[in-house]
Amino acid sequence: MQQSYPVECYTTDSTMMADTENKTIDETHKSFSHDSSVPLMTTSSSLYTELSADIKNTEGLNPFPFSLSSYQKIKINPFETASLSTAQKDAIDSNINLCRDVITFFTSCGNASGYGGHTGGAFDTVPEVVLFDAFFRACPDKFIPVFYDEAGHRVATQYLMAALDGYISPEFLRFYRKGNGKLPGHPELGLTPGIQFSSGRLGHMWGTINGIALANPDKSILLLGSDGSQMEGNNAEAARLAVAQNLNVKLVLDDNDVTITGHPTTYLPGFVLEKTLSGHGMTVQVANGEDWMGELYDAVRAAVLHDGPFAVIAKRSMAPGITGVEGTSQGHDAIDAAHSAPYLQNRGHPEAAAYLKVAKAKTADPHQYQACGEMNAMRKIVGQTVTDVLSGMTTSDKNNIMVIDSDLGGSTAFNKIQSAHPSIYVQSGVMERGNFAAAAGFGMDPKKQGVFSTFAAFLEMLCSEITMARLNRSNVYCHFSHSGVDDMSDNTCHFGLNLFFADNGLEDGYDTKLYFPADCNQAKKIVEATFPLTETNKGLRFIFTTRSKTPTLLKDMELPMLLSDSKVKELYGDGYTFVPGKDEIVRDGTMG
Repeated sequence: MQQSYPVECYTTDSTMMADTENKTIDETHKSFSHDSSVPLMTTSSSLYTELSADIKNTEGLNPFPFSLSSYQKIKINPFETASLSTAQKDAIDSNINLCRDVITFFTSCGNASGYGGHTGGAFDTVPEVVLFDAFFRACPDKFIPVFYDEAGHRVATQYLMAALDGYISPEFLRFYRKGNGKLPGHPELGLTPGIQFSSGRLGHMWGTINGIALANPDKSILLLGSDGSQMEGNNAEAARLAVAQNLNVKLVLDDNDVTITGHPTTYLPGFVLEKTLSGHGMTVQVANGEDWMGELYDAVRAAVLHDGPFAVIAKRSMAPGITGVEGTSQGHDAIDAAHSAPYLQNRGHPEAAAYLKVAKAKTADPHQYQACGEMNAMRKIVGQTVTDVLSGMTTSDKNNIMVIDSDLGGSTAFNKIQSAHPSIYVQSGVMERGNFAAAAGFGMDPKKQGVFSTFAAFLEMLCSEITMARLNRSNVYCHFSHSGVDDMSDNTCHFGLNLFFADNGLEDGYDTKLYFPADCNQAKKIVEATFPLTETNKGLRFIFTTRSKTPTLLKDMELPMLLSDSKVKELYGDGYTFVPGKDEIVRDGTMG
């Protein structure tokens, strides 16, 4: 079923641009959660004009040098097609190559503009997406036709499909993750047209999929997953329910052995997807994820034919075929133009390569702030200061400390501790609840202290563990970075909004302290004062930092930014001592 949406389409001299006055929406993927109230993203909109105004040095360049009309919307009935015909193989191969090239292009725009993002995961899973798209089109009565994904950072897949369906003009894709651009780093229902679910916190989707399967017992439900997202403990609960109720959920898991900080087979030996899922009673089939015409097709077809839950483990390297990135953690993030431009050039897309080399779109802060000095990242200062404090300890005192990471050491800057003090650092996986509980268990001994770090948004996942740590009188020092909101577009599930959830005990309970520094200098002073375990400095201590850099606060209200002598005028510079619990007056107000 199709519906026409009248829009004013953007036209240029390029034959690859839209040249009609009406868009036709492909409603193949429309489901019960489709939000028709979200307006289409068209190049005739004021939003497009505003976003385009920030792009410099791209005059004469095609903002989307691909033809999505070359995507072949073929139909493959998995219930009748045991093997693909030559024509079907050619169409699938063409679609996969097109989608991977487009994803590489617009996620790299996110890197070039300074907004970051993620290329590799979405790039990896294109083959299974294309195959299931053909299944959805052939048998709409057999599926909920949505590409549910428990790894929401792979949102590039969702935006590309929304563009193919006509909800988003493809020229918008270059604004991936740009603030106020409605293309955040994780999908959010009700914000972007064509998006039918919210996702982002790893491992949170399978339980939801189970509920959708219970509500639609005559349909198969697809869930795209990964080895990283399957580390989260609630997936174990979801697996047991799916097996017990024989739910018709079909998982395709991208097992690329790469997460943000390394390779799970190295830092988490013993975690094997097929063994883990089989242990829960799941039917599992392992396939070469890059053999999409053979092993992968056979496996996903077997999943569809199977009555009940089924998991396909698609083994592949991260970002296969991208030289310098394949198989590395770099592929997890939005890859830079130094790697994506040569890839696209070699793939026959010189215009795309040229655009990436010049496109810069990060919004500059239009304001100048009084009494502010140079910018720096508080999260990095916290990581470095903890490292420095540990370096000043005796070996015996340092051995009473245990740092447990949740695959975010690079973001929270605790990888500095790993480099300097590896003997007291545990590189763990995407398992926040278990990792925090382990840190709390280590810190139950009054002479010991566990140390934990992750993003502030994930604090909400830890409320129960924090309560039990308090009841057990544990000593845990926590760094929650990426607190609050940020200038880049990341959806609500990744904003650290509920920081006070950490202080969820009674007033007379074991000590809990929350610290949010005003700038990098104060962050350093807070860590120096609160990290060492003493009789008066113990219990649960949380330090929060922002994602973005913040300015150094100066003493004089009239000082302009970046004075050469600003160092001596820093509010929290030399001579300042942080005292926990003491109110501080920055300056007296004069306006009431």
